[in-house]
Amino acid sequence: MKFRPLHDRVVVRRVDQEEKTAGGIIIPDTAKEKPMEGEVIAVGPGARGEDGKLVPPDVKAGDRVLFGKWSGTEVKIDGEELLIMKESDIMGVIERTGKPARKVA
Repeated sequence: MKFRPLHDRVVVRRVDQEEKTAGGIIIPDTAKEKPMEGEVIAVGPGARGEDGKLVPPDVKAGDRVLFGKWSGTEVKIDGEELLIMKESDIMGVIERTGKPARKVA
């Protein structure tokens, strides 16, 4: 089944976070919080501005995004748990660069 969000809605798949901390401690499932990072799966055409013109969304399918802990509505599509949220619930896009992460001593 294909799903096409309407207006300024976005379909996001949560991305699982690391199961270990930076110090090597393994986090049990019961202590984990739901990830606030996800991958955009589908995007609606955009919202209408006050002048009636279509305002295109800033995100696109494939973007990695951060969103609020309680953002969106959880749905199950083709057996996969996804989130549908307004674009305004997304806090930002995670830009991946080719540079390695800087180590802190």
